Amino acid sequence: MKTVISSAEAPAAVGPYSQAISVGNFVFCAGQIPLDPATGNLVEGDVTAQTRRVLENVKAVLAAASVTLSNVVKSTVFLLDMNDFAAMNAVYAQYFAAPFPARSTIQVARLPKDARVEIEVIAVRN
Repeated sequence: MKTVISSAEAPAAVGPYSQAISVGNFVFCAGQIPLDPATGNLVEGDVTAQTRRVLENVKAVLAAASVTLSNVVKSTVFLLDMNDFAAMNAVYAQYFAAPFPARSTIQVARLPKDARVEIEVIAVRN
């Protein structure tokens, strides 16, 4: 059975999707871009500022599912420019601790609202 997860502390879904879906012990989070949940606007700044906002949004969605970043087992990072990898990775390392989730990082042609980064995660309840 699927359960919809939603948080007012993260940007509302802007299309026909859920912020996250819980199935059994798993929580599948939709990709988050650096939108300020209060305004719905893209945060200004470089990939460092954008990655921080993205991960705060991810944390909010996970909290609504009663899990934390420590429950994340897989993440996928979408970057507009792979030259931003080191800056994104430095922020990412501030949010995750060992044992780190498995991760894929992909350069893409474009992201919604012309964001520089989007991150999606899968978490598992203990």
